[in-house]
Amino acid sequence: MNTDTAGDPRVLTRIQPRPGKLGEHFDVQRALPSAACRRVGPFVFLDRMGPTRFPAGAGLDVPAHPHIGLATVTWLFSGELLHRDSLGTVQPIRPGEVNWMTAGRGIAHSERSPASVRRGEHELYGLQAWVALPRDLEATAPSFAHHGREELPRIEQDGARLTLIAGDWAGERSPVTTHSPLFYAELSLQAGARFTFPAEHEERALYLLAGRLPADADTAYEAGELLVLAPGTPVELHAETGPVHAMLLGGAPLDGHRHIWWNFVASERASIEQAKADWAAGRFAAVPDEHDPLPLPGPKPAPVKYP
Repeated sequence: MNTDTAGDPRVLTRIQPRPGKLGEHFDVQRALPSAACRRVGPFVFLDRMGPTRFPAGAGLDVPAHPHIGLATVTWLFSGELLHRDSLGTVQPIRPGEVNWMTAGRGIAHSERSPASVRRGEHELYGLQAWVALPRDLEATAPSFAHHGREELPRIEQDGARLTLIAGDWAGERSPVTTHSPLFYAELSLQAGARFTFPAEHEERALYLLAGRLPADADTAYEAGELLVLAPGTPVELHAETGPVHAMLLGGAPLDGHRHIWWNFVASERASIEQAKADWAAGRFAAVPDEHDPLPLPGPKPAPVKYP
């Protein structure tokens, strides 16, 4: 993690995501939460998944697991995943499409590479984000929504292309139903292009996925960094030395602290303790066609020793 902002007044914090694994062979980079920044607007979790190439017959397998108090959004750049949840939803997701799942008081789901793509070598690359729900909606009914690429607003200007995944941006609004003021967008800049990141939302961040952006005459922000921006001032982005690919996210500050434990997000610890007990006892609704749900994390029982 690097919090040196090179004296740049536009940037509050620069974060080098920490590496991890999803399953045995799938690399992730966790940008949020970090020690330097726990959240940006209502975004409390952000993982870059891959890019990873799987041989034929292999793929990503995330068995059924629970969530409370948040909405999850999956956004792919390459590959395909099959979402199943305890509402009975079965929905593939492909690049440019939105799967937005509101957990509310409780939902379980799985995400797996479908059989159709496992027939040959394939790549998977994307982002998984969690958006904390407002306190008064943490126990809302769970729901799921899918939106195709043709439904999402796009802004194109002078070598810049922005796709608005969720929320509001410069007078445009995504059809995705959200529960607090926010924005989430994918931005591509051709070499030499300039783009202004407006200051309409109080908390903002830029996740630089590819390319570099100048910080000052001598330094630049590099691919892989999450830049948490200072509030109140528009920021001009300049793809000075080559193409740039980035995610833009943020929104209004959360209405209070959030606890995060495993896949649970809540404003009160008691809600997380109840969710832990409910998952351990099998009180979450089951995901159809999933037979080996993830166990609750914790120490494994000591083996029984016989005389």
